[in-house]
Parts: sequence; C-alpha cells; structure tokens
Amino acid sequence: MNNTVSLNLDNPIRDAISRIRFAPHSNNLLISSWDSSLRLYDVDSSKLRMEAPGEAALLDCCFESERVCFSAASDGSVNRYDLGSGIKASVGNHGDLATCVEYSAETCQIVTAGWDRKINFWDARSTQSHGFLNSLVSDVESMSLCGLNLMFSAGSSVNIYDIRSYKTSVHTKGIKVKCIRPIFNPKGFVVGSIDGRVLLEYICKSSLNEGYAFRCHPKVKDGRRHLVTINDIAFNPSIIGSFVTGDNDGYATLWDARGRKRIFEMSRYPNSVVSLSYSHDGLLLAVASSYSYQEANEIEEPPQIFVHEMGNCDLMSPSSGASNKK
Repeated sequence: MNNTVSLNLDNPIRDAISRIRFAPHSNNLLISSWDSSLRLYDVDSSKLRMEAPGEAALLDCCFESERVCFSAASDGSVNRYDLGSGIKASVGNHGDLATCVEYSAETCQIVTAGWDRKINFWDARSTQSHGFLNSLVSDVESMSLCGLNLMFSAGSSVNIYDIRSYKTSVHTKGIKVKCIRPIFNPKGFVVGSIDGRVLLEYICKSSLNEGYAFRCHPKVKDGRRHLVTINDIAFNPSIIGSFVTGDNDGYATLWDARGRKRIFEMSRYPNSVVSLSYSHDGLLLAVASSYSYQEANEIEEPPQIFVHEMGNCDLMSPSSGASNKK
C-alpha cells in the first residue's frame, strides 16, 4: 500500500456502517449506515458532498449514476436520491426490512430484497413495480447484480436469476452464505460463509475455470479452530482474479483467484470489516470498519472508513508475474 487515509467527517457516523460503494466513474464514495443517514464523500477532495438524514436504519445502498442513488431501509422503504440536491423520493416498500438494493443499467430496473421473502423489480424511470419473486425459501442474506444475472443467497442456496428471460438456476452449497459477489472474467460468483469459507464457482466451467473452495482465515484459538464470518468480498475491476475479503475479526486479505493463493493480509482494523469497495479503476480500496451486531461481545469502537491507495505491487497479478489489466 502506498498511502492510507481515514475519512474525516465533520458529523461522525453515529451507528454501524451497512454498505460502502464507489461511484461508477469517479472517486465519490456512497455510505449507508444504521444511523439513518446516507452520505456521499468525495475522496479526491476529502469533502462530504451530501448527507441525507432519514427515519429508519439504512441497510444497503447503490448507485444508478453519478447523480442518482438508492437505499434500502429497516422500515421496508426503498428510496431514490438526487445526489446534487440531496432530495429523497420514495420508490416503494417491502412488507418487512428492505435489506438489499441493486440497479440494472441494462433494463433500467431497481432490484430490492427484503425479510418479507420477496425480490421486487421497479422501473427506475417511473418507480412502477415490474413484478416480484415471492417463492423464496428463506430471507435473502445477500444479493448482487452482474449484467443480466441477479445473484442472491437464500439459506444455504445460491440462486442465479436472468432478469431478462426470467430463468432461474439454483446452486446448493450446504453452507450458511453471508455474502455473494460476482466474478467478472470469467463469469461466475464467489460466496463468503459464516464459518470462514470462501467458494468460487464459474458459470461456464472449463478445464481452466473450475470452481474451488478454501478456508479463508484458519485462525486457531486455544487449540480450536476459530470460525470467522466473511462479511464482504470485492474484486479489483482492473486485475483479473484479484479480490479482497473482509471478516468479523477485523482483517482484510488480498487473494489471487487464478493462482489460488493469498497475496497479503492487512493490519487489523479497530472493528469488524463490514464492507469493501474498489474504485472504478481499481486504484483505491475503501474498507469500512464497524461493529456488525453479529456477536454479543463485539467491541463498539466508533465506525471508520479507511481508503487505501493501491501501489504497483498491489496491481501485480502474482499468478502471471505482471500487471493483468482487463
């Protein structure tokens, strides 16, 4: 790492961070939190560009564009924000907590999931409902969108749903999935579990692209294996096969998917690593360190967000020995 900074907010985040996401084409960082406020932070100028307070805890957020974003809240509400003015408008509601939100540029749809065991599809232009999936066997723990493939976890199953053809495939993993994220090249998905395992699976398998699983953080305490939840996973958009995991013990670790080995582990953060995000060019990595409400003995240090400037050594593909840009 060449340089690391902690975001300095005049109005500190007052409760757990739920999600951070870099903008599609800039170094603006979107932050949702249990303190009910949505924030937009300009990393380049170290300034808070927007703070939009609300009435319910925000459990997820995503961008539509550089000027528009969405949030999912604990009261079931899904909202749209104009990032220039900070004006908020309602998109719709779930019957219980709204836990996940994604935006599809291909279909101009907002996709949301909630504890009502529904996945809703909304037209981003009119906010009219485009229907929903309601035959889910359990609550959606995590959801991601990659092109036309919607990936979500329900219990121990990973579901891939084509939002254009409405076809669904189900992959039963036999583990409790905490997070699911897309693999871009080749296409596939990676999941992190509550027992510290990471599984990679490719949609189009070949002899070169076989899925595999590994124990991400095999730490041992008192002679016993310590199971640590993998809260988030992020792939570097500029390097094929390079990804980072964040766990409940406060560690972020970089991995080489193609070489199947660890690159390095960062110094421990004050709290759990709850969310990770790479900038659009892969030159910055944002790490949200926050309590996660998952363990009774969690230390509630104030939430912080660290931004790492990735150096040349971090942009090296260890399996090929050279930078491997897409």
